[in-house]
Amino acid sequence: MSMSFERYMLDMIQPMRDDLTRLGIEELRTPEAVEEKLPNAKGTALVVINSVCGCAAGQCRPGVAQALQSEKLPDHLFTVFAGQDKEATAKAREYFAPYPPSSPSIALLKDGELVHFIERHQIENRSAADIAADLSSAFERYC
Repeated sequence: MSMSFERYMLDMIQPMRDDLTRLGIEELRTPEAVEEKLPNAKGTALVVINSVCGCAAGQCRPGVAQALQSEKLPDHLFTVFAGQDKEATAKAREYFAPYPPSSPSIALLKDGELVHFIERHQIENRSAADIAADLSSAFERYC
């Protein structure tokens, strides 16, 4: 039995994608989808740069899930997958200046402008509860 590397990777990362999409977060898989959604997202938009790394699984995705239990929430929820949907991720990162590429990471935009950003180094050494509290505070302030 033979399986292509691409098929293998798609099967392996699907549960990592599902961690966010089952929360109602919309995947943007192409640069065109990013260009259609991010500049036109009126109000606030959460953008999660997903990743296969352990800190994405242990802290980032669970932290996002906890934060989405907050009273105030962003108007739009999006995700791109670093290392998988490379062109879409690169296009989304154009909205996160002056921050360098970082995955996982979490951005909050208001009317297309970056207002809050959590970089990888702020994820990998913190708990999911800390990340959720950080996001909830940003939601309270901007949403």
